[in-house]
Amino acid sequence: MSLTFHWFLPTNGDSRDVVVGGHGSPATTSGRDRPPTVAYLSQIARAAEDLGFVGALTPTGAWCEDAWLTTAMVSRHTERLKFLVAFRPGFVSPTLAAQMAATFQRHSGGRLLLNVVTGGESQEQRAYGDFLDKDARYRRTDEFLDVVRQLWKGKAVDLHGEHLRVEGARLTRVPEPVPEVYFGGSSPVAGEVAARHADVYLTWGEPPAQVAEKIAWIRGLAARRNRTLRFGVRLHVITRDTSAQAWAEADRLLDGFDPQTVRAVQAGLARSESEGQRRMLALHGGGSRERLEIHPNLWAGIGLVRGGAGTALVGSHDEVADRVEEYQALGIDEFVLSGYPHLEEAYWFGEGVLPRLAARGLWRHPSGDPAAVASAVPFAGTG
Repeated sequence: MSLTFHWFLPTNGDSRDVVVGGHGSPATTSGRDRPPTVAYLSQIARAAEDLGFVGALTPTGAWCEDAWLTTAMVSRHTERLKFLVAFRPGFVSPTLAAQMAATFQRHSGGRLLLNVVTGGESQEQRAYGDFLDKDARYRRTDEFLDVVRQLWKGKAVDLHGEHLRVEGARLTRVPEPVPEVYFGGSSPVAGEVAARHADVYLTWGEPPAQVAEKIAWIRGLAARRNRTLRFGVRLHVITRDTSAQAWAEADRLLDGFDPQTVRAVQAGLARSESEGQRRMLALHGGGSRERLEIHPNLWAGIGLVRGGAGTALVGSHDEVADRVEEYQALGIDEFVLSGYPHLEEAYWFGEGVLPRLAARGLWRHPSGDPAAVASAVPFAGTG
């Protein structure tokens, strides 16, 4: 089976430097270097589509543009690329969300994937009118996905739950195909929700040993319900012709991190209720610039200034392909990747790493055309 690769649409803006923000920390002005216009995001999406990425993740939150609206617009400028739309189930009713997904599938030709984000920051949730605590939000997500799943099967739904209530809910037209649900979370209650509802469990890019523990944990929870899941990992990537070039780029990004900004971001992230965010912070010691290579070619530097996914695969194309293969051996089927700037880094990975994975029999271009696998790196020699 071919590995699946997704790219990222920076709906919070793009830059040659790391765009700060996420998980309660505000975005910085570096995101204005390349504003998230439909034209620019469509350029990234078309590049990802041509290179062989299956889908593109869009974030959710106050720091970025709305994912539903943006991807609906960008989808008109692509043909095959799917859109992994992140959304928070507490902000819309389950019936409306199920209807939105069905509409998206019809108008896009079945190119919607759903990344369900329960929301780990109570302060940001309250700004949207949501005053539940973290565990209650996960219980609501459980009810939400139960309703949505039944509606997608064409069933009529009545629910008088702890947090949600619907009567006589039904879709006049069900989605075709039914969107796959991607879900992440490191807390016990998150694991239970994932085991019941997820098609793909996503983890942030922790070292392989920790990822293996998560996979075993979720597999066990799902097995009790006679379910099987696929697994994915969310990572940044810096890949170049040589290892020296890749690490030089990582050092350049690190040199651009203002110490005051690092302290401010880390202070904000330290207040996060997210267990996954806590695990990310632990990888770099809460702001230390020392020993950021936490596993061969796995760099925790991004997490100094960015919430959420904070690690990157850094190295030559062969080294990055080796790390992909290492995660694949653990049970990871899907990789959700990003890099700064997102247009250029898509080409570095797509033309540098994907052909090597194809040669190893681990990947094939979604178009099915072997000639679509590129081999030249257009930015060679620029470092």
